Parts: sequence; structure tokens; C-alpha cells
Amino acid sequence: MPTTLTIRDETAAGELLGQTVLEFLTERITVRELIRSRVYQEVQDYNTRKPDHFTGLVQPSDAERTLNGFTLRKPREVDWREQFRLATEAFEQNRVMILINDRQAEGLDETIDLTPQTQVSFLKLVPLVGG
Repeated sequence: MPTTLTIRDETAAGELLGQTVLEFLTERITVRELIRSRVYQEVQDYNTRKPDHFTGLVQPSDAERTLNGFTLRKPREVDWREQFRLATEAFEQNRVMILINDRQAEGLDETIDLTPQTQVSFLKLVPLVGG
């Protein structure tokens, strides 16, 4: 049975910026798998719907930051693998923080036990630019 997890994007002050719901086939994942699933889902949603703004964890290259996310200068599909690479790099460089049940995740290989009560928040500490 899949495990559903709601991920919150928050400011450092705790203000909610957005939410994403993901499903996992196991009850134990790593931080790396969490980031991969999140990035893959948000890129797939963007590439399928082609909205005016990309609202992902990291800024695609050739995009401008706007109030509603990022606007690509030239419409194109976003590469989820490049976004994943940039997101893990941002995590390792402490430009994005992940809180799991109000405890900061320390590394990409750290495991997370998923329960209905698991709370996950992403905090962007500086603007992220990427591919």
C-alpha cells in the first residue's frame, strides 16, 4: 500500500509557500529519494501542463524569478535529472534545508520512516539557480 506524504515549502519564519503531495511505495526512504521524487513530480507537472510559471525547488537555467515562481525565457521542457542534480547540490551546500518532524536532515543517505504523522518541510535559504 502506498504511503502518502505532504511536503510543505516554508520560509525560515514558518510561513507556508506551497504544498506538494507525493506517494511512496515503501515506508522507509532516504533524503535523496525524497528530493528525487519531489523534483521529478514538479518537473513532470510542469512539462505536462506547460503553465506560465515553473514553481519548483530550484530555478531552471534561462529562467527569471517572479512573484509566482520562475518564468522560462524560451518555452521548453525542463530536465528533471538536471534539476535533481542541482537540488541535491543545494541541499549539500546548505542552500536548502529539509526538516523532518521539526528535525533538520543531515545527509542525502539519511533514512526517513514514513507514517501518516510524518511532517516534511523544505526551506530555501537563498535563491537557487540551475539548469
